[in-house]
Amino acid sequence: MKLAMIGFGQAGGKIVDKFLEYDRETGSGIVRSAVAVNTAKADLLGLEHIPEENRVLIGQARVKGHGVGADNELGAEIAEEDIDEVQGAIDNIPVHEVDAFLIVAGLGGGTGSGGSPVVAKHLKRIYTEPVYGLGVLPGSDEGGIYTLNAARSFQTFVREVDNLMVFDNDAWRQTGESVEGGYDHINEEIVRRFGVLFGAGEVEAGDNVAESVVDSSEIINTLDGGGVSTVGYASEDVEVSSSGGLLSRFKGGDGSTDDGMDTANTTNRITSLVRKAALGRLTLPCEIEGAERALLVMAGPPEHLNRKGIERGRKWLEEQTGSMEVRGGDYPTNAPKVAASILLAGVHNVPRIKELQQVAIEAQDNIDDIRSQSEDNLEDLVEDDEDELDPLF
Repeated sequence: MKLAMIGFGQAGGKIVDKFLEYDRETGSGIVRSAVAVNTAKADLLGLEHIPEENRVLIGQARVKGHGVGADNELGAEIAEEDIDEVQGAIDNIPVHEVDAFLIVAGLGGGTGSGGSPVVAKHLKRIYTEPVYGLGVLPGSDEGGIYTLNAARSFQTFVREVDNLMVFDNDAWRQTGESVEGGYDHINEEIVRRFGVLFGAGEVEAGDNVAESVVDSSEIINTLDGGGVSTVGYASEDVEVSSSGGLLSRFKGGDGSTDDGMDTANTTNRITSLVRKAALGRLTLPCEIEGAERALLVMAGPPEHLNRKGIERGRKWLEEQTGSMEVRGGDYPTNAPKVAASILLAGVHNVPRIKELQQVAIEAQDNIDDIRSQSEDNLEDLVEDDEDELDPLF
């Protein structure tokens, strides 16, 4: 799947930068064009792979290149005011060569949280290609203002895109990590999961062709219908044998696939990976029952992929989700591992989103109370002197 990626804000820019690095390392060719947009000049300078001409600094008249300070209302206003500058960078994208736009943003800050829904609305008005969002939720320990930003951005962003894929930092932060190390780890997880998904179906001349091809239309049809999506992922490494070259745990030691035991073992291993991907850590933890649509991609060396296993895994997904719209297929690669990637679209039972909204409502009430109290405190502070001192003006 060929994507035009727009990284909005600090987190969004870093993730798109990491996608470009992933593309170069794997040769997947997912990112047809990449743009980074920010109100903070320093964040744009820190990017390594996005071309300098595709880095757009907005809001210079308002914030002088210093960012919006987690004020996502200001972030939205600046995106509206400077939309022509963003469009100028998008004009360089060969839109006829892309399958969709993907806007990537952290939802807890100011620039990405406020600006990404604005750009999504703008793109949908101009282009016929689907416009997807990839939103990153802040950890619950990052503070009330970031939670409030995320809740407000989430409910706006999900309405403006054709589908909002979500990654929850709370589910992925590891204890004891430095801040920088923690975010690097999280960005790698995001790119790995979405990279396998979006990379499916990209075939060059001389490549192995899948038995059941998963191409961009399968992904688009799964995301069609809007709502919120999450991605599951599980993989097993391929073992190296001195006698038989690359041999997977999915096959017997002699490399044969004709033996009934080997076929059964391959099938069972694939279905086990599918279960791990669906029931393990999702990018947005949720109950998979009730998901409206799903897509299963099995990637790995072709001799280790088995149609019966993939069909059984797809059938299991149908039973678990209750959806009749479950697509599936294989994606042959030369990587020394077999991976299952599952896209669950239209999920509803998401406790984290409900919790986020509840905490945000409490934070908003607290902020209103504090502001009101602040005015009263200022009055108390200065009123004693008002009768004796004349004001300057």
